[in-house]
Amino acid sequence: MLYAIFETGGKQYRVSQGSVIWVEKLPGKPGDMVSFEQLLVVGRGSQIIVGTPYVKGAVVNATISQQGKAKKIMVFKYKAKSNYRKRYGHRQPFSKLTIDSIRVPD
Repeated sequence: MLYAIFETGGKQYRVSQGSVIWVEKLPGKPGDMVSFEQLLVVGRGSQIIVGTPYVKGAVVNATISQQGKAKKIMVFKYKAKSNYRKRYGHRQPFSKLTIDSIRVPD
């Protein structure tokens, strides 16, 4: 089974063909193709290729299946005895990706 570890949005993701992942929002519309060339590790069974820092020529191709916002989180700041209270919410935008293929140089 072929897998890859790549980075996008300051985070690292381990994927294989057919995986569905949620990443930091990427530009594009649902149905658009995106490719990631910053692969840190590519593995096939017991054979592992580790990049320095990236694996040259390796690419992960994916399709954007959804753009959206995550569930709202509430942030509350409070300082005792000083009557300081602040409350706000945040919804993080995301892109849902379906991994189409992983190409590895031979």
